[in-house]
Amino acid sequence: MEVQVIFFGSITDITLDNSVVIDNCVDINSLVQELIERYPALANKKYFVAVNQKIVHENSKLKMGDTVALMPPFSGG
Repeated sequence: MEVQVIFFGSITDITLDNSVVIDNCVDINSLVQELIERYPALANKKYFVAVNQKIVHENSKLKMGDTVALMPPFSGG
C-alpha cells in the first residue's frame, strides 16, 4: 500500500525533497517511524500531520492513495 508524503517549510531542509512515496505503512505511527528512520533529524522536529488535507492529532489508519503532509508549526498574520 503506497501513500504519498509531502513536506512543507523547514521540513524540506531535512528531507531535501518536497515529497516521497512510502510503502507498507498502515497508520500514521508506522509512517512517522519510517520517516524518522530515513530522516533522523525529524525525531527532534515539531510538525503537524495532515491526511488528505485534514490535520490529525492521533494515530489514524492509512489507505492506498492517501496523501500525508508534514507541516512545521505556523502562525496567522
